[in-house]
Amino acid sequence: MSSRSLEVALEQWSRVLGSEYVSRAPQALREAETATFATTQRIPAVLRPYDRAQVQECLRIANHSGISLYPISSGKNWGYGSRVPPADRCVLLDLSRLTRILDFSEELAYVTVEPGVTQRQLYGYLRQRGSRLWMDASGSSPDCSLIGNAMERGFGHTPYGDHFAHACGLEVVLPTGETIETGAARFAGSLTAAVNRWGVGPSLDGLFSQSNLGVVTRMTVWLMPEPECFEAFFFRGEDPAGLPALIDRIRDLRLADVLRSSIHIANDYKVLNGLQQYPWEATGGRTPLTPDAMRRLRKRLTFGCWNASGGLYGTRRQVAEAKRLLQQALRRQAGALKFLSQKKLQLARRFAKPFSLVTRWDVTRTIEIVEPVVGLMRGVPTAQTLASTYWRKRMKTPADPNPDRDGCGLLWYAPVAPARGGEVAALTGIATEVLLGSGFEPMISLTVLTPRTVYAVISITYDREIEGEDERAMGTYAELSERCRKAGYYPYRLGIQSMEECAKEGTYAAVLGQLKGALDPNGVLAPGRYAPALKAGVETRNRSYAT
Repeated sequence: MSSRSLEVALEQWSRVLGSEYVSRAPQALREAETATFATTQRIPAVLRPYDRAQVQECLRIANHSGISLYPISSGKNWGYGSRVPPADRCVLLDLSRLTRILDFSEELAYVTVEPGVTQRQLYGYLRQRGSRLWMDASGSSPDCSLIGNAMERGFGHTPYGDHFAHACGLEVVLPTGETIETGAARFAGSLTAAVNRWGVGPSLDGLFSQSNLGVVTRMTVWLMPEPECFEAFFFRGEDPAGLPALIDRIRDLRLADVLRSSIHIANDYKVLNGLQQYPWEATGGRTPLTPDAMRRLRKRLTFGCWNASGGLYGTRRQVAEAKRLLQQALRRQAGALKFLSQKKLQLARRFAKPFSLVTRWDVTRTIEIVEPVVGLMRGVPTAQTLASTYWRKRMKTPADPNPDRDGCGLLWYAPVAPARGGEVAALTGIATEVLLGSGFEPMISLTVLTPRTVYAVISITYDREIEGEDERAMGTYAELSERCRKAGYYPYRLGIQSMEECAKEGTYAAVLGQLKGALDPNGVLAPGRYAPALKAGVETRNRSYAT
């Protein structure tokens, strides 16, 4: 990228978008270049288009000038890179102004949105309409993009928890500025564009998830009809060796369709991380928190070695039978199983003060912790989980948490294991050994996302303001990644610092390279994102790009 070509492109982008939506302000660029771990990438400018047509023009100008663009939706990809591109000198294509809800059907339970539509916006939209439909919310932030999370194949808490599996009808701007639609949406006047994922012929939807082959500017999200009955369940496992049996029991219930939603299991370190910041006083300022200290805190705060939660959905009879079968499956597990309905939660909130006076138990605090978790199981987004990124910070968690701004260190590694208890125990054993050995707390959450797979999210959480911690955390991440891959546990998504794992030699990488060469002949869209770099000598079609 020459200075001259950048200046010419910026002039052209300003004419298309308006100069106020082309930013080179130093403070704005510094913020965009900041993640929850060390980065060196520089961003020359930020573009903020308003609609698909402006996105197309931005890409046509990029092709004409040879300048790379990196698209983001809301940019809150914390733990994986925030807004920072994997490659240097990419102009940021910020889609957060594309906030239109384009279509909605109460009867067929779907909504069609643009990439700037957030969890908060959709939840408010459904509430305003008095809809009896539930969205599925991830635990990241109310202000995260629906499309951004689905394109990263993120997940939530309800039976619709696999977000990409409950989406269809993508509108995609290709790197050349051309537009295609997927599934039945590609047919003019199609009546099933929002309800038929596959259409006819090869399905292209998957090409645009975790890729750099196009910019998704519209997507239909399927919503869940509110069930007749809902109850949450919580299981506290006391036995450190009880995880394999717990996984096997939950897997069998998922295979039998008794449990229909994502089931989340957190280890004791992860639960403590969700309750408070690091116990500096109790440890005398020493890190990491040792297993012995963790054992004492676990006993005092009454949570288990492994802590499971999930929702039961259906008719009253279905939920009652699911409760019976769950109790039966876990009866030999050392721990406590509790059920919580919305009615019980409302009663607890109503009588919290008199109950606390009589028992001297701060029920209000318990409700504050449990209510957002139950809310997520009902499609209610929450900002509560953001506090966990301040684990080792000495500052108090602010009312408006922003991990990038406040120097919170966070690296997520997300391997997948078969839903066999022994395999999951082996994976968590590797993570515990690596993180404790490197001086970090092994915060592990497990999600039985499907009846056959368990997704792990392993958090490396630290304070970026302490000298040397960025380097130590990245070294730990590299060791964890290598150990997991050698054991056969590969990740379901990657951070920007490790996307080169997708660029390994082999037929798969070669095919990705051929697709990239065909769809992005000038290599301008998100170089290095989940794909190998284009190699010299790749034949591409000649095109002209009018600006």
